[in-house]
Amino acid sequence: MSIACCLPVVECVYCLACARWACQHCFHTGGYDSETWGLASPNEFEPVPRLCRLILAVYEDDLENPQWAPPGGYGIEPRWVVHRRTYEHTSGHAPTYLVYVDHQHSDVVLAVRGMNMAKESDYAVLLDNSLGQRRFDGGYVHNGLLKAAEWLFDAECDVLRDLLERNPGYTLTFAGHSLGSGVVAMLALVAVHNRDRLGDVERKRIRCFAMAPARCMSLNLAVRYADVINSVILQDDFLPRTDTPLEDVFKSLVCLPCLLCGRCLIDTCIPESAMLRDPRRLYAPGRLYHIVERKPFRCGRYPPVVRTAVPVDGRFEHIVLSCNMISDHAIIWIEREAQRGLDLMLENDRTMKPPETQRMDNEIPIERDHDEEQKAALRRAVALGVADVNVPSTYGTFSENPTPEADEASPLLADSGRRRTLWDEWIARIFEKDESGKMIPRT
Repeated sequence: MSIACCLPVVECVYCLACARWACQHCFHTGGYDSETWGLASPNEFEPVPRLCRLILAVYEDDLENPQWAPPGGYGIEPRWVVHRRTYEHTSGHAPTYLVYVDHQHSDVVLAVRGMNMAKESDYAVLLDNSLGQRRFDGGYVHNGLLKAAEWLFDAECDVLRDLLERNPGYTLTFAGHSLGSGVVAMLALVAVHNRDRLGDVERKRIRCFAMAPARCMSLNLAVRYADVINSVILQDDFLPRTDTPLEDVFKSLVCLPCLLCGRCLIDTCIPESAMLRDPRRLYAPGRLYHIVERKPFRCGRYPPVVRTAVPVDGRFEHIVLSCNMISDHAIIWIEREAQRGLDLMLENDRTMKPPETQRMDNEIPIERDHDEEQKAALRRAVALGVADVNVPSTYGTFSENPTPEADEASPLLADSGRRRTLWDEWIARIFEKDESGKMIPRT
């Protein structure tokens, strides 16, 4: 009898939770996610539309006679394409990709296409994961995407090394869309940890651009590799916001209402601070670029604004219920709006163009600001108790390639290390050392 009496109460609580969840998501617009971020500069955002067109070129069977070229063409030289590998070549281990040497921009590019809904192998890559299954460099990553990236690196590392040796000073860029964005993000991690197989290329010459990225790495990795990986998101894109593991989404399609109910209860009962401390939870990788082109409760598209940051909390945690959440995931729309945003930035830059000497001096602070922003994000992650985050030393004495033993460290030791770091930071805020080396309270 008592159980029967409790049922109406449980139903009321559940209905209130669902109503709260629906209101939050119906009134939440994509522009709110980045409203506190800074604006991107033309120099840092310039590669994005160009790489989008290169990803689109992967879909072409014959680049000499393209069938789906965007307005203005792909902007590439077919003779500079080293090779293109299809599903027949990869045997389903990775999506179709091509290797391209961009002599105009001094860049060696490996571009990976998005998910092919007609290929079972792409579903196999996507579904090959479970929560906390695969560790990498002190964090967690998507198992299937990492396996695809490792296969791709083994297949192409010799070619990439030869291209970099023949073209000294060229950067090495990985670019991908959707499923391919997750593969290239993992590929960037693998490349940074195996730079000796690429001819000891410097870390600063390796970069990755993930268009409409999948959530594929834990928060500590996403922040630590923000100097290498860049994620580009068009306003309401659903994929970077889908915090439910993708493999669970596809497995639950037969009971989608059950999945939504579970998601509602999790969002209602578990605070975001607790989610941030879960080391197995996956996030969109690296530095984020958010293209905002629509305003709430208004129709039509506005001139796009590109914002960028390395956020820790509030990292696209809320899915946006809008009629554009699917179309904003398309690489065609990302390329179009990225190009419009870049054109507007260049136009504004010309309007407020500084003298030549001052403009050259201003190029260095952009990179310096990014470094400071990443260090601030690392300190923020430590303050929030995010697992396995280390603030880099100002003297450059930290190791870029930690030992494998560190990856397998006991959770108890990791916990004590985090507590020690928080304690040291707290002490540093209250005390300082005098000339004799004694600790005295700060004035």
